[in-house]
Amino acid sequence: MTVEQSIREKLNAAFSPEAVQVVNESHKHAGHAGSPGTGESHFAVRVVSGAFAGKSRLERHRMVNNVLADELAGKIHALAVTALSSADAEKKTA
Repeated sequence: MTVEQSIREKLNAAFSPEAVQVVNESHKHAGHAGSPGTGESHFAVRVVSGAFAGKSRLERHRMVNNVLADELAGKIHALAVTALSSADAEKKTA
């Protein structure tokens, strides 16, 4: 299983999201200090879930980081997180 697949599966299992996007941005960081050169080290995720309702941005990021703790401890060098409640997502599209 790729790191990208693992991220997607864990986010789906933890948050039952309405929407989840996982974008591998590793190619943008090839040769960059700290990049292991695996092609799977830099990711951006966008998760829309009711689980984030009433939570601060920091709390949401911590929730995502906790779910992906194993990956962050080794395989992932950088992770950009956008975690939105359903209401937040509706506001952004309106």
